[in-house]
Amino acid sequence: MTNARGEIKYPIKGINILKAHGKSAKDSYLLNGYALNTGRAAQGMPLRVGPARIACLDFNLQKTKMQFGIQVLVTDPRELEKIRQREADMTKERIEKLLKAGANVILTTKGIDDMALKYFVEAGAIAVRRVRKEDIRHVAKATGATVASTFADMEGEETFDSSLLGQADEVVEERIADDDVIMIKGTKNTSAVSLILRGANDYMLDEMDRALHDALSIVKRTLESNTVVAGGGAVEAALSVYLEYLATTLGSREQLAIAEFAESLLIIPKVLAVNAAKDATELVAKLRAYHHTAQTKADKKHLSSMGLDLSKGTVRNNLEAGVIEPAMSKVKIIQFATEAAITILRIDDMIRLVKDESQNDDN
Repeated sequence: MTNARGEIKYPIKGINILKAHGKSAKDSYLLNGYALNTGRAAQGMPLRVGPARIACLDFNLQKTKMQFGIQVLVTDPRELEKIRQREADMTKERIEKLLKAGANVILTTKGIDDMALKYFVEAGAIAVRRVRKEDIRHVAKATGATVASTFADMEGEETFDSSLLGQADEVVEERIADDDVIMIKGTKNTSAVSLILRGANDYMLDEMDRALHDALSIVKRTLESNTVVAGGGAVEAALSVYLEYLATTLGSREQLAIAEFAESLLIIPKVLAVNAAKDATELVAKLRAYHHTAQTKADKKHLSSMGLDLSKGTVRNNLEAGVIEPAMSKVKIIQFATEAAITILRIDDMIRLVKDESQNDDN
């Protein structure tokens, strides 16, 4: 999608992630459509509606009740029945306004009572209650709907305009694992997809969700910034070699600080190699040699993309191998790490409260 400034954005929130117990993590799959983790409000409603015109509501569709503090003096008992009838008719009129506007799918964050459901069943519409507000907002954005919080208009009347409705190719109820799920497919504004994660328990599913969110964020950053660098410790090794040379050109105490900074950058490729159970000392030495050659010889500049291949325990061209990272993330990581180190170095004294051992001996 493109924002007001003309920048292309990739909204991660357009990807809905649902967690379902059972099976293996490898059985997770992608669904084309926005999935709501809830079913139809009544079994008499159709399983599929298409083309769908979706109303997104943020209020109750229940029998209207008089508010507290209102007193009605009735002399004739028959008038009491008329009051009850009018309360029921008000809800009926509201539902008729929704259906007349052309809505055949109704999503609400609040409740729908049995009397209201009867009218939706008769009209052949799908109604879904207790939808999360976050989901309602995403559906409204994807389908072009407007979330309505009341029927009241500027004149004090109750109306519902068809311009508030969103559009989609179809809305269907499908069964995923042991749950019924409402799928909204072919949305009007932005394409919406859902990821169904499968796993043994909540802890595993939560961990998969976090890992997936990190991966999607990196892809988002890469697509939005349009600049990438080679991964596998290539950037850190190149910076280390460059800064070591820069340090030797300075004739002041800053030389020591820059040399230490260059040394600390090598921690990243070392840790990568250790985590992969490879010989870190040998691999980092080879990596530094390649990057020194790339920076000193004009005909060897292609070696600047050399990084670690942790599967085979060798050094390779990671740009060609497809191991890349967004340049923006790499810059931010180095900035934040440097700021954190500076903050720690600014601490002159540490005051520690040590437990008095003599008190423990007395006890």
